[in-house]
Parts: sequence; structure tokens; C-alpha cells
Amino acid sequence: MRLLLVVIIAYLIGSIPFGYLIVRAKSGGDVRESGSGGTGATNVSRRAGKAAGIITLILDAQKGFIAITFAELFLKDVGPKAAGYMLAAAAVAALLGHIFPVWLGFRGGKGVATFAGLFLALAPMAVLFAGVMFVALVWWRRMVSLGSIALAVTIPAYLYFMSEFGEPGRYSTALLAGAVTCGWLIIYAHRGNIARIFKGTEPRISDLKR
Repeated sequence: MRLLLVVIIAYLIGSIPFGYLIVRAKSGGDVRESGSGGTGATNVSRRAGKAAGIITLILDAQKGFIAITFAELFLKDVGPKAAGYMLAAAAVAALLGHIFPVWLGFRGGKGVATFAGLFLALAPMAVLFAGVMFVALVWWRRMVSLGSIALAVTIPAYLYFMSEFGEPGRYSTALLAGAVTCGWLIIYAHRGNIARIFKGTEPRISDLKR
């Protein structure tokens, strides 16, 4: 029962469509009708400007962090193994909420900022390492989507490497499974971007509004 409650609340927190609401308040339009069709920071920037995109980025990351912080309130008197499963389930549920929000007909964003916020609470060094990879790739190729895909791969890879070689036992199998699941969801959400990258038609950051 406790696990079910954690999953439901995490999903609802993750499903708050900040990007959609910001664009709706600013222009009255639906951000999903333009650009990549998502509600994330990059598409909001294309539709409503960089400032709106930055606000969306912060809020989407914050809701991931809050989802984990809230889940931790339910860990009292729970063993470490069960706690790992509860936190992993909360992370996946929050990301599913962002990508498939019930309020928008299950059409939301691609989850990158929320993923970063989730693991900023769970494994901050993994996010720092992945953030460096993200910035390097975006600077080099000028494509946010490429950096986002790299981040989705790097966080679970970092957790696995540290568990095997760096700090054995630091990250639970459940947390690693949660990270892999979240990473897969983000890559799935970017499947259209991946196709455009191979075709050479993926938009670059120069396309964003000032």
C-alpha cells in the first residue's frame, strides 16, 4: 500500500505540465503544436523565448527532486532493500508522469530535466558527470537532443561503473534498474530526434528564440 501511494504521488508530481502552462499563459497557444511537439524547455524556448525555456527547465528539474524528497518521507521503518525499490519506483513514476501526463492526454515532454532532478536527489555525482557530457556535446554539435540522449545513457552507466569498480554497495540494484528504465524512456521519447540526427535534419540551438 505504501509503495502504491508513493508511485501515485510521484506520478502526479511529475505530470505537472509546467512548459504547457507557461506557454499557455504567455501566448494562449499549445506548445505541443509546434517544434518537437513536447512540453520541455527546448520546445518552450522555440515557442516562447529563452527565458520561458529556462524557467521550464528549472521547474521540471525541481519536480523530479521534489518527487524523490516526498518519497523519502515514506521510508521510515523500511529496510534498505525495500527503500531502494521504493525510490526507484518513485523515479520511474515521476518520469512517466512528465512524458505521459494524464492532464494532457498522455502527451508531455521528453523528461530530461525531470530525470536530472530525480537523480540530483538520488545520485548527485552521476548528474554532475552527465551534465559535463551534456554541455560538451551540445557545445560541439549544437544539438540539445544529442546532449539529452547522452545524459540518459551516462547516468545509469555512471551508477553501474561506480557500483562495480568505484564504491561497491553504494548504489542498489533497484536504483540502477530505475536509472536504466528512466534512461530507456528518455531515449524512446527522443526516437524522432534520433531519426532526424541520422538524416541531418535535427534543429540546432541557433533555432531557439532570443
